[in-house]
Amino acid sequence: MAEEMNGAESLVRTMIAGGVNVCFTNPGTSEMHFVAALDKVPGMRCVLGLFEGVVTGAADGYYRMLDKPASTLLHLGPGLANGLANLHNAKKASSGIVNIVGEHATYHITYDAPLTSDIEGVARPMSHWVKTSPDSKGIAKDGALAIEAARQTPGQIATLILPADTAWGPADGVAETAAPMAPPKASQEAIKAAAAMLRSGKPATLLMGGAALRQRPLELAGRIAAKTGCGILTEGANTRLERGAGRVQVERIPYVVDRALGVMKAAGDLVLVGAREPVAFFAYPDKPSLLMPKEARSTKLAGTDEDMEAALEALAIELDAMGTAPARIAAPRRPAKPTGAISADKIAAILGATLPEHCIVVDESVTTGREFFPETAGAPPHDWINNRGGSIGYGLPVAIGAAVACPDRKVLAMIGDGSAMYTIQALWTMAREGLDVTVMIFANGSYNILRGELTNVGVRNPGPRAVDMLSLGRPDIDWVAMAKGHGVPARRVEDCEGLAKALDAGLNSGGPNLIQVML
Repeated sequence: MAEEMNGAESLVRTMIAGGVNVCFTNPGTSEMHFVAALDKVPGMRCVLGLFEGVVTGAADGYYRMLDKPASTLLHLGPGLANGLANLHNAKKASSGIVNIVGEHATYHITYDAPLTSDIEGVARPMSHWVKTSPDSKGIAKDGALAIEAARQTPGQIATLILPADTAWGPADGVAETAAPMAPPKASQEAIKAAAAMLRSGKPATLLMGGAALRQRPLELAGRIAAKTGCGILTEGANTRLERGAGRVQVERIPYVVDRALGVMKAAGDLVLVGAREPVAFFAYPDKPSLLMPKEARSTKLAGTDEDMEAALEALAIELDAMGTAPARIAAPRRPAKPTGAISADKIAAILGATLPEHCIVVDESVTTGREFFPETAGAPPHDWINNRGGSIGYGLPVAIGAAVACPDRKVLAMIGDGSAMYTIQALWTMAREGLDVTVMIFANGSYNILRGELTNVGVRNPGPRAVDMLSLGRPDIDWVAMAKGHGVPARRVEDCEGLAKALDAGLNSGGPNLIQVML
């Protein structure tokens, strides 16, 4: 009966009715009534993470694969704060998430207990929508509003703060969540401006991002490229790129500024589709922030808040390209498996030779993986996920979310050893849930990207203290022991033959496993 329902139960029932049926959790005392409600209400899958950064990153990965939000359950301000780095990444990726954050009972806040904090203030920088529910009667309605915010195009971060007494107080029932609105169409002016740029005879490129990197929009881009001769590029890091044999092949803007400047000079004018004018990841002395040449122009065909597939179709029709066969279709290709000492280029070949069909690749390989694309382009169709926000420690949690979202698909997480230590607790969740995730740890014993950054910012001869700050030695990290301690089978490989064998075995194991790749 509705009158017997408390606020927490009304919220859980509202979430399930609104299509939010997965909750990544790390609860505390103030969330216990929500935890109890999860037992009373069938239909919510709960996945425990041992650190809030795992929880928020997993919700990001879940949305990237299904385009529907999951929820998180976090403990007060410090719990939310622990999850902010991966909420930053999720926000940059336009992933919809409903955060449920516990708060002290309304009457307890005035006493300034040790865990009292400004939770709304903590939430706002990484959220699009923030609200504290004032009473148990309205919490279901607030939950529905949070879901509606998270389901907007593009996805948004909605943070609902739940004081303990609003969770245990009486509720009126379940609130209805409004259906999501269809994204707006690109304007005719935008379509005609893009067509004019591509017809101008000057070098021009479609710069794609967001949902424009799915198979159908890329096919339309391929038709446009075949008709006009334009190029196709993506931003350096993508939310989710559908690639592989039979799909339109597209290259990324390089991370390294000097290389990126060369690529963008050749690209010419830009038609932006879910992307923006490209900028360097960081500022460097005597190097530009904007990567476009000064003489190049851009025009926006469609933003991430618009129907990008429809915009590309309208552009193809405007250019009379719908009957043109797409350019840049990747041909099936399996490279020969190399032998001998492991190197980045040999890892790429092993990946290209091994990736199974419909694999989800979560890429936090950092420096090791910068050249993985050419050798994997002809592998069977697969998805490739990058870190949109740049805050490291995203890969292992995102792999959890992807595996929960798509239990019928293999997940391969490629992680640098420095990055992996930020959210290593994710291994425990993989083991507990029996997730089909193969983790490759690229163990070069350093924050290798920062060695290059020292040079990039003008430090030519770093001293021993600077070098020591970038080293992961003294002691060396034993990834096999670490994984086994979290319940994940693991092995160490030191040559290409061992890597190829371990990768094949891992992808066919049906559960979590880890490979320590010695570089």
